[in-house]
Amino acid sequence: MLVAEAIGRTLGAVGVDHVFGVVGSGNFHVTNGMIAAGARFVAARHEGGAATMADAYARMTGKVSAVSVHQGCGLTNAMTGIAEAAKSRTPLVVLAAEVEQPRSNFYVDQAALAESVGALPMRVTSAEDAVAQSCAAVTTALHGRRTVVLNLPLEVQGQRGTLAGKLRLPRSASAAIAADSDVAALADALQRAERPVFVAGRGSRGVGCGLALERVAERCGALLATSAVAKGLFHGNPWSLDVSGGFASPTAATLIREADVIVGWGCSLNMWTTRHGRLVGPQATVVQVDLDAEAIGAHCDVAFGALGDVEAVARAVGPRLVERRLGYRTAEVRRRIKESVRWRDVPFTDASTSERIDPRTLTIALDDLLPQERVVGVDSGNFMGYPSMFLSVPDEHGFCFTQAFQSVGLGLSTAIGAALAQPHRLPVAALGDGGALMSVAELETVSRLGLPMVVVVYNDDAYGAEVHHFGPGGAPLDTVQFPPTDIAAIARGFGFQAHTVRSAEDLLPLRHWLSSGRSQPVLIDAKVTADMPSWWLEEAFRGH
Repeated sequence: MLVAEAIGRTLGAVGVDHVFGVVGSGNFHVTNGMIAAGARFVAARHEGGAATMADAYARMTGKVSAVSVHQGCGLTNAMTGIAEAAKSRTPLVVLAAEVEQPRSNFYVDQAALAESVGALPMRVTSAEDAVAQSCAAVTTALHGRRTVVLNLPLEVQGQRGTLAGKLRLPRSASAAIAADSDVAALADALQRAERPVFVAGRGSRGVGCGLALERVAERCGALLATSAVAKGLFHGNPWSLDVSGGFASPTAATLIREADVIVGWGCSLNMWTTRHGRLVGPQATVVQVDLDAEAIGAHCDVAFGALGDVEAVARAVGPRLVERRLGYRTAEVRRRIKESVRWRDVPFTDASTSERIDPRTLTIALDDLLPQERVVGVDSGNFMGYPSMFLSVPDEHGFCFTQAFQSVGLGLSTAIGAALAQPHRLPVAALGDGGALMSVAELETVSRLGLPMVVVVYNDDAYGAEVHHFGPGGAPLDTVQFPPTDIAAIARGFGFQAHTVRSAEDLLPLRHWLSSGRSQPVLIDAKVTADMPSWWLEEAFRGH
């Protein structure tokens, strides 16, 4: 067979079961090789969308996923999605056709391009080594938690190759446990703490991690919070503060700020999670538990770090807590959490008008209306705090947050990848009008795949973040404000059921859709009030 086909069959044989992409001449055979090996190919309408779909699929399954792109322009189109995945340490393999002749119009330095956004470039160099090098790329992505760009020179792809016998990836190393001295120091800090808070991040999303952390927290009396990417990890726990950082409610922020010990479990404790350090009180001892030595102390000063796997460290430290402590878990704290830690329980004056709906009112109504078994993908923009914090999710697999690169336009593709990873849940895509129009072609992908998706567009006819950042200073806003667009009409052209919403009562058709067969995806073009910045954005700008 062709080397290209052998590479594709190799990835399928070692367990890469989904490949996303746009097929051209340079990646035609490798994509069909994966399909022949049993992988599902998902055709996107743009390579950037394909990369983000693959990113979301990998996050929601814990598996390696693949992206297949044409040489040169196919890869450059995918770069924003690849950058997001690389910055998030998503296990992803990009199969990138490549020309090596600088005179070719398709030529770019693909290895340098990958490196520039933090991805790891690898290359298939010969027909003889193609299978082994393809296996190495998948192994690196999976066990190294890296986004790998596997360059496939056209000259090598077109040669004759063979497929190896039964293929298996090397097993990962055993879960790393921190040094005994670090475990002892962590246990001592928790044993003495009066107001401990755990902040769990991406590294806590593994099977069993949430339960292990809850057990340790119970012994030391810690409150539980997450970074945005781990939202839902402690859903239902009465001591959960939900998300730490810019998304935190006033009650949650106060309780975190008053902690005397903060432990980041697989969490970078970056500026977003700590509100530029303002959530770390001067009295707090900060500890990080992480597999990556470079992550410890990278964003936040720490007293010490414990280098190891989150679940393994949690299980090691638990037995060292010699007595169960009340800690932060007082009756008064529990009352405060129950009454006002959720944003929807924070009183507000409804700013809805006859023409536009307050995004808080909209999102609370959606939270009540949509089934709890949901998976939510959120785009970037002024609106994003509302769906991120007013929509609850059942667990850490119910929220997909592709925001490491903070690019507008990834939300719809995020929801597509998450929907394929969690087919038993209702997929919800929360977009601003800017991101919706930027990614509008992927509405066809949703319709073609038959996904019963709810797409909610928070439509203020502007790039709201820039309006609220520059507008108060008197700057002209012509470059970031636009004429009204009937996004519902556009969606109907792609096969959606679509409705314009200006009040909570306008959501009645969505109720009917939910109780019917959901034979089409549905889009809500919500005309939201445009005269106030979201709280998280104000917090972010103050940090600069």
